[in-house]
Parts: sequence; structure tokens; C-alpha cells
Amino acid sequence: MLLKDEFDFIKRIKPKNIHQTSLKKGIGDDSAVFEGSSTFDELICMDTMVEGVHFTKQTMTPFMIGYKALAVNISDIAAMGGMPTYYLVSIAIPSDWTEKELNEIYAGMSLLGNDYSVDLIGGDTVSSKQGLIVTVTVCGRIEKGRSLYRDQAQPGDYVFVVGEVGASAAGLELLLKHGYNYPYTDSEKKLLQAHQLPEPQVEAGRILANANERISLNDISDGLASEANEIAEASNVELTIDYEKIPRSDYIKNYSDDQKKKWSLFGGEDYQLVGTMPKEAFTKINQTFNQKGVKLTIIGEVTTGHANVYITMNGKKERLHKQGFNHFK
Repeated sequence: MLLKDEFDFIKRIKPKNIHQTSLKKGIGDDSAVFEGSSTFDELICMDTMVEGVHFTKQTMTPFMIGYKALAVNISDIAAMGGMPTYYLVSIAIPSDWTEKELNEIYAGMSLLGNDYSVDLIGGDTVSSKQGLIVTVTVCGRIEKGRSLYRDQAQPGDYVFVVGEVGASAAGLELLLKHGYNYPYTDSEKKLLQAHQLPEPQVEAGRILANANERISLNDISDGLASEANEIAEASNVELTIDYEKIPRSDYIKNYSDDQKKKWSLFGGEDYQLVGTMPKEAFTKINQTFNQKGVKLTIIGEVTTGHANVYITMNGKKERLHKQGFNHFK
């Protein structure tokens, strides 16, 4: 039987028994969490980028590939409220990639790693017959008991988004059509940058973790619709999102309504954050966000329900299905 859904597959392989008593959170969130020192818990996550699936030589330079491979993992640490500390890289190299290109991949990682004081501590290097494959594992830490899980949403909470969505998917569409050497406008270059060089929301995650409130959080890798559904499923609640309140990138405002809807709800790879918080916590948390110059937007609310997400558009309420990126659809 061919694999048809990555999320169902992940649910099926989730272990029913845990051997290590230090494990606090295994499969099912942005990072695994286990006990570390008396003051910190440890975080660990891993993502893979595959040539022809996540990138091609026409859409990203080697430097961008390395930068993004690390960024998407740091984003998972951010979604837990944590601080990234170390990373490991496993790279499978085909014969058509040069040593210069490979050095550029690691230069991209190094630049971002320096920005977040993350150290490269190991990995593996092998050959590949199917294209370049880059797998990055990032470790992090967070103050004990402060990890932000997807299962913390409760009826009465606000649904919020950190940052803006839609730009990355728009940038990818341009890249697939023209490649990265096309004479793009300045506005289009911003869309490309959102896709090629995403900025993880580590500072926002830290603000939320330090708020000492009951907050659920998820990073927007597979699309807002998909990530909101993950929170609804993990928390067993219903989320209702007001489409008009979703903070969309200014750089997609001149595109058609259908394009903006597709990119902002289902496009993915924005690596912003979506979550929930108690309504009474919003004012104080938003003050901190404003002080740091980070955009926090309320887009809906949580109600009692059956682990579904709904969206209101043009006076109508309809189900928002988990239609983001899925590797096997």
C-alpha cells in the first residue's frame, strides 16, 4: 500500500510505551522535550530538505539551502518557546554537486548559527544517487516547565498569529515560474526572500514562554490551516478564525483574492507562529511584543467543539480543512 498521508503515518508510528522517564514530550509537537538540569528542560527536533521536493538549483542558491535548512529547525525550537543551542548536519551528496557549492551550504548555516549563537557539533556525510538531501537536528533548552505545547488551548482563548503569512508561498510560485535569476521588482524580491531566507521567531517564542501563561503554540511550516488544525486536534477544541483579521504580507496585497487566500491559508513555509492564549493575558503580552517591534495579531477564538477549525469569510462560516503541504498528497 502506498503512503498517502504523512500526518496519519506519524500518528501510527507514535510509540505506545515510553522507556525513558525523563521524556516529557515525544512525537506530536514541534520538538521533543526531556528533563535536563534542575533549571532547564532540553529540546530536540529534526527536519530534512530534499532536492526536487523542497528546493532546486533554479529556486535557491547553495547558501540559501544551508541557511533555510537550519532556519526551519530553529523555528521548531521557537515554537516551543526555547533557545537553540547546538545543531548536527547529515548531508547526502550526489555527483553533480561541487565542493564549492557544498561549502556554500555550510556557510549559509554558519551565518544563521552565528546570529543565534548555535554551535555545529557533528553529523554525517554520505553519497546520494537521488539528489542532494540535507537533514539538520537542532538542540535547544527552555526553563523547566515553560515549554509551549499544542495541547494547551481552552475555550475562551484568543487565537493569534505572530508575524505575517503568505509571502513565502508567493515567492515560491514566482521562483517556480521564473527561477531566481529573473529581473524581479523590489516587491517581488521581498517575496523571494521570505521563501529563501526565513527568519525564525525565536524572540517571540521567548516572550510567550516568559509570560508564564497557559499558551499553545505551533510554527507555520505547512500552512496556517494545517497548523491551526494541529492545535485543535491536540487540545480537542474548536478554533474559529476571522479571515479578514489574518495578517497577510503587504507584498501580496496587489494579487488576486484567490491567490492571497491560497497563499495565506495553505501556502506554508512562512515559519511564523500561530497559537492561543487566555484573553486576559493578551494586553500585557502585546505590550511586550510592541516594545520589541514584533507583530502580534488576534485572528479568532477558541470554543468547545470537536477538534475542528472554522473560518468566517464574507459573513459565512465554513470548515477550514487541513489542506496545507503534505508530502504524500
